Amino acid sequence: MSTTTDTADPIRLAFICVQNAGRSQMATAFAEYERERRGLDDTVEILTGGTHPADHVHEEVIEIMREEGFDLSERTPSEITNEELRSCEYVATMGCSTLDVDEEDATVDIRDWNLPDPHGEDIDTVRSIRDDIHQRVVDLFDELSDDSQLSATAN
Repeated sequence: MSTTTDTADPIRLAFICVQNAGRSQMATAFAEYERERRGLDDTVEILTGGTHPADHVHEEVIEIMREEGFDLSERTPSEITNEELRSCEYVATMGCSTLDVDEEDATVDIRDWNLPDPHGEDIDTVRSIRDDIHQRVVDLFDELSDDSQLSATAN
């Protein structure tokens, strides 16, 4: 029996930063893992992007994510629009200048994680940022799991 609920729209999460080449890519990888681990593939949609995307994911990010079993080497930073952000229930910014989502978008829960940029940092600092992001993603999914909307769509 399928767990897909045709009448329920998926909950949309977005992880954004300026270049979409470090923090938001790590958050997206961890969120995809959590979504699969919790059996929420049909109920959670994940978006990621940046306001000024880089050409590729930062090398130090690829290296430290590989240590955790994630291969980000083939991912390409992308742009995200205000329209896409407004379609989300939750938007996590990484602590940098991002697109504007107005007060009128009261349905969007914006979280500023205020994380340092890993680009050019030493490997131990990047690991620390990675671990912080991982915990924040787990915490967000725990919060969503307590949300009756997510629970209803997952059953």
